Amino acid sequence: MGELDGSVAVVTGGASGMGAAMVATFVEEGARVVVADLDEDRGSMLAKELGDDARFLRTDVTRESDVAAALATAVDEWGGLDVLCNNAGFGGARGPLESISEDDYDITFDVLVKSVFFGLKHATEPMRRRGGGSIVNTASVAGLQAGEAPHLYSVAKAAVIHLTKTAALELGEHGIRVNAICPGVITTPLAVGRPHPTDEQFAKFRERVGPYQPIGRVGEPDDIAQAALYLASPRSGFVTGTSQVVDGGAFAGRSWSRQNRTMTGAAPIRMYRPPGR
Repeated sequence: MGELDGSVAVVTGGASGMGAAMVATFVEEGARVVVADLDEDRGSMLAKELGDDARFLRTDVTRESDVAAALATAVDEWGGLDVLCNNAGFGGARGPLESISEDDYDITFDVLVKSVFFGLKHATEPMRRRGGGSIVNTASVAGLQAGEAPHLYSVAKAAVIHLTKTAALELGEHGIRVNAICPGVITTPLAVGRPHPTDEQFAKFRERVGPYQPIGRVGEPDDIAQAALYLASPRSGFVTGTSQVVDGGAFAGRSWSRQNRTMTGAAPIRMYRPPGR
Protein backbone atom coordinates (compact mmCIF):
# COMPACT_ATOMS: atom_id res chain seq x y z
CA MET A 1 0.00 0.00 0.00
CA GLY A 2 1.39 3.38 -1.01
CA GLU A 3 0.91 6.52 1.02
CA LEU A 4 -1.15 8.10 -1.77
CA ASP A 5 -3.14 5.08 -2.94
CA GLY A 6 -6.25 6.24 -4.76
CA SER A 7 -5.22 9.89 -4.79
CA VAL A 8 -5.24 12.19 -7.80
CA ALA A 9 -2.61 14.92 -8.05
CA VAL A 10 -1.47 17.76 -10.29
CA VAL A 11 2.14 18.99 -10.26
CA THR A 12 2.93 22.20 -12.10
CA GLY A 13 6.46 22.46 -13.39
CA GLY A 14 6.40 18.68 -13.21
CA ALA A 15 8.56 17.89 -16.23
CA SER A 16 11.98 18.34 -14.63
CA GLY A 17 13.90 19.02 -11.44
CA MET A 18 11.96 18.99 -8.18
CA GLY A 19 8.64 18.72 -9.99
CA ALA A 20 9.64 15.57 -11.87
CA ALA A 21 10.83 14.03 -8.61
CA MET A 22 7.46 14.83 -7.02
CA VAL A 23 5.60 13.25 -9.94
CA ALA A 24 7.67 10.05 -9.85
CA THR A 25 7.39 9.77 -6.06
CA PHE A 26 3.64 10.32 -6.08
CA VAL A 27 3.11 7.68 -8.76
CA GLU A 28 5.33 5.25 -6.86
CA GLU A 29 3.18 5.85 -3.78
CA GLY A 30 -0.05 5.04 -5.62
CA ALA A 31 -1.27 8.37 -7.01
CA ARG A 32 -2.30 9.27 -10.53
CA VAL A 33 -0.71 12.51 -11.62
CA VAL A 34 -1.13 15.23 -14.21
CA VAL A 35 2.26 16.63 -15.25
CA ALA A 36 1.57 20.29 -16.03
CA ASP A 37 4.49 22.02 -17.75
CA LEU A 38 5.55 24.04 -20.80
CA ASP A 39 8.30 21.56 -21.70
CA GLU A 40 6.49 19.17 -24.01
CA ASP A 41 9.47 16.94 -24.72
CA ARG A 42 10.42 16.27 -21.11
CA GLY A 43 6.84 16.21 -19.85
CA SER A 44 5.66 13.74 -22.47
CA MET A 45 8.69 11.52 -21.92
CA LEU A 46 8.15 11.45 -18.15
CA ALA A 47 4.47 10.60 -18.53
CA LYS A 48 5.34 7.84 -20.97
CA GLU A 49 7.91 6.37 -18.59
CA LEU A 50 5.40 6.32 -15.73
CA GLY A 51 2.65 4.67 -17.75
CA ASP A 52 -1.10 4.86 -17.23
CA ASP A 53 -0.83 6.68 -13.92
CA ALA A 54 0.55 9.88 -15.46
CA ARG A 55 -0.73 12.35 -18.05
CA PHE A 56 1.13 15.30 -19.54
CA LEU A 57 -0.64 18.54 -20.32
CA ARG A 58 1.16 21.53 -21.81
CA THR A 59 0.50 24.28 -19.28
CA ASP A 60 1.47 27.94 -19.16
CA VAL A 61 0.97 28.70 -15.47
CA THR A 62 0.75 32.44 -16.15
CA ARG A 63 -2.57 31.81 -17.94
CA GLU A 64 -5.53 31.13 -15.69
CA SER A 65 -7.26 29.04 -18.34
CA ASP A 66 -4.25 26.71 -18.60
CA VAL A 67 -4.07 26.15 -14.84
CA ALA A 68 -7.82 25.53 -14.69
CA ALA A 69 -7.49 23.06 -17.58
CA ALA A 70 -4.74 21.10 -15.80
CA LEU A 71 -6.93 20.65 -12.73
CA ALA A 72 -9.96 19.82 -14.88
CA THR A 73 -7.91 17.16 -16.66
CA ALA A 74 -7.29 15.41 -13.33
CA VAL A 75 -11.01 15.45 -12.57
CA ASP A 76 -12.00 14.29 -16.06
CA GLU A 77 -9.40 11.51 -16.21
CA TRP A 78 -9.64 10.13 -12.69
CA GLY A 79 -12.75 11.57 -11.07
CA GLY A 80 -11.40 14.17 -8.64
CA LEU A 81 -8.47 16.08 -7.19
CA ASP A 82 -6.73 15.39 -3.89
CA VAL A 83 -3.30 16.99 -4.19
CA LEU A 84 -1.96 20.06 -5.97
CA CYS A 85 1.71 21.03 -6.01
CA ASN A 86 2.14 24.61 -7.17
CA ASN A 87 5.76 24.05 -8.12
CA ALA A 88 6.40 25.82 -11.44
CA GLY A 89 9.06 28.51 -11.26
CA PHE A 90 12.18 30.13 -12.65
CA GLY A 91 14.87 32.54 -11.50
CA GLY A 92 13.09 35.68 -12.62
CA ALA A 93 14.53 39.15 -13.14
CA ARG A 94 18.10 39.69 -12.00
CA GLY A 95 20.36 42.64 -11.43
CA PRO A 96 20.09 45.91 -9.49
CA LEU A 97 16.73 47.63 -9.05
CA GLU A 98 17.39 50.28 -11.67
CA SER A 99 18.04 47.65 -14.34
CA ILE A 100 14.74 45.74 -13.95
CA SER A 101 12.11 46.53 -16.57
CA GLU A 102 8.37 46.50 -16.03
CA ASP A 103 8.04 43.48 -18.31
CA ASP A 104 10.67 41.59 -16.30
CA TYR A 105 8.84 42.49 -13.11
CA ASP A 106 5.50 41.30 -14.50
CA ILE A 107 6.70 37.94 -15.80
CA THR A 108 8.55 37.20 -12.57
CA PHE A 109 5.46 37.71 -10.44
CA ASP A 110 3.18 36.05 -12.99
CA VAL A 111 5.19 32.82 -12.90
CA LEU A 112 6.08 32.78 -9.21
CA VAL A 113 2.99 34.25 -7.51
CA LYS A 114 0.02 34.57 -9.82
CA SER A 115 0.32 30.93 -10.86
CA VAL A 116 0.07 29.86 -7.21
CA PHE A 117 -3.03 32.00 -6.78
CA PHE A 118 -4.60 30.41 -9.88
CA GLY A 119 -3.87 26.95 -8.51
CA LEU A 120 -5.41 27.73 -5.13
CA LYS A 121 -8.45 29.28 -6.77
CA HIS A 122 -9.23 26.42 -9.11
CA ALA A 123 -8.33 23.57 -6.75
CA THR A 124 -10.81 24.67 -4.11
CA GLU A 125 -14.02 23.37 -5.65
CA PRO A 126 -12.84 19.90 -6.78
CA MET A 127 -11.12 19.34 -3.43
CA ARG A 128 -14.17 20.51 -1.54
CA ARG A 129 -16.23 17.93 -3.44
CA ARG A 130 -13.78 15.24 -2.26
CA GLY A 131 -14.14 16.37 1.34
CA GLY A 132 -10.66 17.89 1.51
CA GLY A 133 -7.22 17.80 0.02
CA SER A 134 -3.67 19.05 0.24
CA ILE A 135 -2.04 21.95 -1.59
CA VAL A 136 1.75 22.23 -1.49
CA ASN A 137 3.37 25.45 -2.70
CA THR A 138 7.06 25.55 -3.60
CA ALA A 139 8.54 28.64 -1.94
CA SER A 140 12.21 29.12 -0.96
CA VAL A 141 14.48 30.02 1.92
CA ALA A 142 14.96 33.20 -0.12
CA GLY A 143 11.43 34.12 0.92
CA LEU A 144 12.47 33.95 4.57
CA GLN A 145 15.87 35.63 4.45
CA ALA A 146 17.11 38.53 2.30
CA GLY A 147 20.37 38.16 0.43
CA GLU A 148 19.77 34.59 -0.73
CA ALA A 149 18.50 35.39 -4.24
CA PRO A 150 17.67 38.31 -6.57
CA HIS A 151 15.25 41.02 -5.39
CA LEU A 152 12.10 39.93 -7.16
CA TYR A 153 12.59 36.19 -6.67
CA SER A 154 12.99 36.76 -2.95
CA VAL A 155 9.94 39.01 -2.69
CA ALA A 156 7.83 36.66 -4.82
CA LYS A 157 8.69 33.66 -2.64
CA ALA A 158 7.88 35.69 0.48
CA ALA A 159 4.50 36.37 -1.10
CA VAL A 160 3.98 32.64 -1.69
CA ILE A 161 4.75 31.93 1.97
CA HIS A 162 2.22 34.50 3.14
CA LEU A 163 -0.39 33.41 0.60
CA THR A 164 0.05 29.89 1.93
CA LYS A 165 -0.91 31.11 5.40
CA THR A 166 -3.91 33.18 4.34
CA ALA A 167 -5.24 30.42 2.09
CA ALA A 168 -4.83 27.85 4.85
CA LEU A 169 -7.10 29.90 7.10
CA GLU A 170 -9.88 30.01 4.51
CA LEU A 171 -9.61 26.52 3.06
CA GLY A 172 -9.13 24.71 6.34
CA GLU A 173 -12.86 25.05 6.89
CA HIS A 174 -13.32 22.73 3.89
CA GLY A 175 -10.73 20.18 4.99
CA ILE A 176 -8.15 21.52 2.54
CA ARG A 177 -4.64 21.90 3.94
CA VAL A 178 -2.19 24.40 2.45
CA ASN A 179 1.54 24.29 3.18
CA ALA A 180 4.76 25.53 1.60
CA ILE A 181 8.16 23.96 1.14
CA CYS A 182 11.19 26.26 1.35
CA PRO A 183 14.07 24.54 -0.43
CA GLY A 184 17.65 25.64 -0.02
CA VAL A 185 20.29 24.83 -2.63
CA ILE A 186 18.97 21.93 -4.71
CA THR A 187 20.69 20.23 -7.64
CA THR A 188 18.40 21.42 -10.43
CA PRO A 189 18.95 23.10 -13.81
CA LEU A 190 17.86 26.39 -12.19
CA ALA A 191 20.55 26.14 -9.50
CA VAL A 192 23.25 25.05 -11.95
CA GLY A 193 22.29 27.92 -14.23
CA ARG A 194 21.82 25.85 -17.40
CA PRO A 195 18.63 24.61 -19.05
CA HIS A 196 20.00 21.11 -19.69
CA PRO A 197 23.06 20.46 -17.48
CA THR A 198 25.24 17.44 -18.18
CA ASP A 199 26.03 14.86 -15.51
CA GLU A 200 29.52 16.37 -15.29
CA GLN A 201 28.11 19.86 -14.67
CA PHE A 202 25.82 18.52 -11.96
CA ALA A 203 28.78 16.72 -10.36
CA LYS A 204 30.92 19.86 -10.36
CA PHE A 205 28.04 21.81 -8.81
CA ARG A 206 27.71 19.26 -6.00
CA GLU A 207 31.45 19.30 -5.39
CA ARG A 208 31.63 23.10 -5.30
CA VAL A 209 28.57 23.84 -3.19
CA GLY A 210 28.21 20.78 -0.98
CA PRO A 211 30.96 21.60 1.56
CA TYR A 212 29.23 24.89 2.44
CA GLN A 213 26.07 23.11 3.64
CA PRO A 214 25.92 22.18 7.35
CA ILE A 215 24.78 18.69 6.41
CA GLY A 216 27.75 18.34 4.06
CA ARG A 217 26.01 18.06 0.70
CA VAL A 218 23.67 19.91 -1.58
CA GLY A 219 20.02 18.97 -1.74
CA GLU A 220 18.65 16.66 -4.40
CA PRO A 221 15.21 16.86 -6.05
CA ASP A 222 14.17 13.74 -4.14
CA ASP A 223 14.76 15.55 -0.83
CA ILE A 224 12.03 18.00 -1.83
CA ALA A 225 9.82 15.25 -3.25
CA GLN A 226 9.89 13.42 0.08
CA ALA A 227 8.85 16.59 1.89
CA ALA A 228 6.04 17.06 -0.62
CA LEU A 229 4.96 13.44 -0.10
CA TYR A 230 4.69 14.02 3.65
CA LEU A 231 2.62 17.16 3.18
CA ALA A 232 0.43 15.49 0.56
CA SER A 233 -0.21 12.36 2.61
CA PRO A 234 -2.52 11.67 5.57
CA ARG A 235 0.58 11.65 7.82
CA SER A 236 0.43 15.46 7.86
CA GLY A 237 -3.31 15.59 8.46
CA PHE A 238 -2.95 18.15 11.28
CA VAL A 239 -0.41 20.31 9.46
CA THR A 240 -1.53 23.43 7.60
CA GLY A 241 -0.37 27.01 7.11
CA THR A 242 3.28 26.06 7.58
CA SER A 243 6.51 26.67 5.67
CA GLN A 244 8.73 23.61 5.83
CA VAL A 245 12.42 24.51 5.44
CA VAL A 246 14.32 21.76 3.58
CA ASP A 247 17.85 23.06 3.15
CA GLY A 248 20.36 20.84 4.93
CA GLY A 249 20.59 23.29 7.82
CA ALA A 250 21.83 26.28 5.79
CA PHE A 251 19.08 28.61 7.05
CA ALA A 252 20.12 27.81 10.63
CA GLY A 253 23.64 29.14 10.03
CA ARG A 254 27.17 28.12 9.15
CA SER A 255 28.43 24.64 9.94
CA TRP A 256 30.39 24.25 13.19
CA SER A 257 33.72 23.64 11.46
CA ARG A 258 33.34 26.76 9.32
CA GLN A 259 32.53 28.82 12.42
CA ASN A 260 35.69 27.52 14.12
CA ARG A 261 37.83 28.29 11.07
CA THR A 262 36.70 31.90 11.08
CA MET A 263 37.73 32.18 14.74
CA THR A 264 41.22 30.69 14.23
CA GLY A 265 43.80 32.96 15.85
CA ALA A 266 41.25 34.77 17.97
CA ALA A 267 41.54 34.91 21.74
CA PRO A 268 40.14 31.77 23.39
CA ILE A 269 36.55 31.95 24.51
CA ARG A 270 36.28 31.55 28.29
CA MET A 271 33.10 30.31 29.86
CA TYR A 272 31.64 32.39 32.65
CA ARG A 273 31.90 30.68 36.02
CA PRO A 274 30.04 31.96 39.09
CA PRO A 275 32.27 33.05 42.00
CA GLY A 276 33.48 30.18 44.15
CA ARG A 277 33.19 27.54 41.40
